[in-house]
Amino acid sequence: MVRLPYTTALTTLFSYGLLFAFGQLRDFFRKFVDWFKAKNVKGYAPICLGLEDFYVRRLYLRIQDCFGRPIASAPDSWFDVVERISNDNNKTLQRTSHTTRCLNLGSYNYLGFAAADEYCTPRAIESLKKYSASTCSVRVDGGTTKLHAELEELVARFVGKPAAILFGMGYVTNSAIIPCLIGKGGLIISDSLNHNSIVNGARGSGATVRVFQHNSPAHLEEVLREQIAGGQPRTHRPWKKIIVIVEGIYSMEGELCKLPEIIAVCKKYKAYTYLDEAHSIGAVGQSGRGVCELLGVDPADVDIMMGTFTKSFGSCGGYIAASKDIIQHLKHTCPAHLYATSMSPPAVQQVISAIKVILGEDGSNRGAQKLARIRENSNFFRSELKKMGFEVLGDNDSPVMPIMLYNPAKIPAFSRECLRQKVAVVTVAFPATPLLLARARICISASHTKEDLVTALDVISRVGDLVGIKYFPAEPPKIAEVGHNKLE
Repeated sequence: MVRLPYTTALTTLFSYGLLFAFGQLRDFFRKFVDWFKAKNVKGYAPICLGLEDFYVRRLYLRIQDCFGRPIASAPDSWFDVVERISNDNNKTLQRTSHTTRCLNLGSYNYLGFAAADEYCTPRAIESLKKYSASTCSVRVDGGTTKLHAELEELVARFVGKPAAILFGMGYVTNSAIIPCLIGKGGLIISDSLNHNSIVNGARGSGATVRVFQHNSPAHLEEVLREQIAGGQPRTHRPWKKIIVIVEGIYSMEGELCKLPEIIAVCKKYKAYTYLDEAHSIGAVGQSGRGVCELLGVDPADVDIMMGTFTKSFGSCGGYIAASKDIIQHLKHTCPAHLYATSMSPPAVQQVISAIKVILGEDGSNRGAQKLARIRENSNFFRSELKKMGFEVLGDNDSPVMPIMLYNPAKIPAFSRECLRQKVAVVTVAFPATPLLLARARICISASHTKEDLVTALDVISRVGDLVGIKYFPAEPPKIAEVGHNKLE
């Protein structure tokens, strides 16, 4: 968890206070200007109103050039960023015909499969010719190809579960599946920093939702004991079922889940475990099988394993892996399976090929090399950032490493200056994070070379000095090593 220093908190609050005050002042004068204009929608309530609309107009639009930047190439280690201009103080942005070649530190291309690959790309192109770009149907009608069945079997084998089911979108995999697993009379206990797709899925289920402190097995046990003792609201009847939902790697923190301890608590109180491995499957573990392999957890101890193909596998869609009974139940009840168009066949073939490379079934050891490289790249980059004095969140082996920015003025300053020096980074602010905890989220790939990482570190260090986000003293060079080198 982030422990925000008092001085930083006060200056950040003061900055937001200034923005809020001037925004309100501008809105006050805007009312007089609008009063003289013709009102063509007399009698209608405004569609956009309230603090959220105020935040978008007076804060977000001023720095919207830092978000949603279009690209004009594959999301490889280097990509082309389309330049945009604004003639109305950033209210609208127009694309130009110019692009800038930038080092990509923002994409989820953890294993480098998103760009052209000697094994995956020819097979994906061949499947496009054979099956077309879309099945134009749902899975239960004409949307299931031989590739879909093959991938479901391959995913189940890869993660170590009896069966699996595919979905065309990673976000929907959570938001549509959770309501099919639990409903009224059930209890969902969710990590406080779970992804929005989990939050929406839990809300839509009709079950009672309780939250435990981020990555705290002790607080999880406290919540479980309290809820089991109290039972359902008003009636105090026993809960029909209890599901604990956690993530393998938390996408905004880069932290690994304390899975062994959480599973021990769930077993003790007979609660089901739901594990979201969107950012961990394929990216961590000796053979890329995610946090279960990395932390020594038997997949049989996790009741429902969710993951996406949008990160490590360079494709789209998601999956649920569980027992055959659960998968069969989802195939009969889940609206995302019954009513949504199935995964595109070339996207399915891309995942099949990527998993085969990871497992070494392509006849090479490129998969093992990619896994070793992302581990080395991630740990090297995180270590160097910390030595420079940045406040970096997350754990070793995690390819996600947020750099804390805090102050709202530092969000656009860091993003724009990095882009000017041809390094593309992703900055994240409210509402994706708490108001005071804005950050830049770095995502490392196996496709990054050592030279790429050194270049990125050099740029980030210079920009960090310029913007003032090195909140800790830099680590001095080791004198003993310097002296030893001189002697040599």
